[in-house]
Amino acid sequence: MRPPAQETMPSNRLFALYALPAVPLAAIALPFYIVVPTFYAGNFGISLAAIGATLLAIRLVDAVTDPLFGWLSDRFAHRHGRRRVFFALSLPLTSLSAFMLFWPPQDAGLAYLGLWGTALSIGATWTLLPYTAWGAELATGYQARVRLSAFREGATLIGSLLAISLPFIGGLGTVKGFHGLAWIAVFIAIALPLAGLATVITVPEPQDVSRRRLSLRESLAHLTGNRPFLRLAGAFLLNSFANAVPASLFIYFVGQRLGTPALQGPLLFSYFLSAIAGIPLAGIPLAVWCAARLGKHRAWCLAMLVACLIFSAAGFLGQGDVILFAIVCVTTGLLLGFDLTLPPAIQADVIDNDTVRSGEQRSGLYFAAWSFITKLAVALSAGVVFPLLDLAGFVGEQNATQTESALTALGGLYAWLPILPKLAAIAIMWRFSLDESEHRRLRDALDRPSS
Repeated sequence: MRPPAQETMPSNRLFALYALPAVPLAAIALPFYIVVPTFYAGNFGISLAAIGATLLAIRLVDAVTDPLFGWLSDRFAHRHGRRRVFFALSLPLTSLSAFMLFWPPQDAGLAYLGLWGTALSIGATWTLLPYTAWGAELATGYQARVRLSAFREGATLIGSLLAISLPFIGGLGTVKGFHGLAWIAVFIAIALPLAGLATVITVPEPQDVSRRRLSLRESLAHLTGNRPFLRLAGAFLLNSFANAVPASLFIYFVGQRLGTPALQGPLLFSYFLSAIAGIPLAGIPLAVWCAARLGKHRAWCLAMLVACLIFSAAGFLGQGDVILFAIVCVTTGLLLGFDLTLPPAIQADVIDNDTVRSGEQRSGLYFAAWSFITKLAVALSAGVVFPLLDLAGFVGEQNATQTESALTALGGLYAWLPILPKLAAIAIMWRFSLDESEHRRLRDALDRPSS
């Protein structure tokens, strides 16, 4: 009989060393899609339409690179380990392209944005897929995976907080000198290689439990036949869409619905700061504590339900209700750790389900599908909410005068639209079959020596 999961729990030191690269990696995403468009438009005279089209084209490149690097991560072979060596090889491209994109020369234009934006997208995908697959295989216990995920996502939150702070501290009004985006460029160029190499040197390569190699056709057949994965993927898509809607509308909600544009930055900062504060609860992350008592899927469902209750109140807020909205930001920030920590930990379990049935451990391919779902949710949210706002007569300019019906539509979309997909995600996951006892059975099968 296998020993209890807690007796084989890897050390917190190992999890912390693994989580180090998540800080600089998180500092890439937010500036790339939030700060870069306005910075390049304001300082280089590029139209927002052209920048939007360029970023959309880069997203289309992701549709190719995500499965490609996921497949390569699974098939890459090296005597020092497939995950960590493949991860290490990506660091120069990701670091250089982030530096070049975030600290452009004074004569940069749309072609420069397209070139280095594409390079950064390719590099970040190459870095993230073996990194997340490495984590899924490094911790094999049901609860150990929650703790590892909590360490990694806690580091991600710290990186996100830096990403929304440094650009505004340094200023974004000029391309000359050491501006705010240049702060991010230097941070990533230094921190990512150092943190990445520290992790490669100190964190062991996980065991590859594959017993055979599948053809592409067999691989896709097993993936689409993995019912726990399809169930989790559907719930994750719905919940990610629900989270992307208020994220897309946050600036407009604070600036137009509440009438306090000067508080957009502080309120966003309070959200991420609260998420970081929710990481330790007497030394144990809140999501980890709940998952140990309720199971991962039930803990996630209850967190989504509480988020629905909080957001339902936000739809009634209006001009000047800043304190009440700050409470919404703080409480939903505390719940963010559940969305960041638990789904990837469950994802690692459904990969075990596939490995037992297919004979090949393909964490890279599964996290490539995970990455695609995340990007699809963001694209769907923008494709739904902005046309609906336009139909309601909402004007996108920050200083525009809005009609009462447009502000009502903004409040409803921000607060109430996310509730529907969250409730659907809860319905999908509440009776999720892959609980701790089922996962222990899967690990017994994987750990059993092959005859």
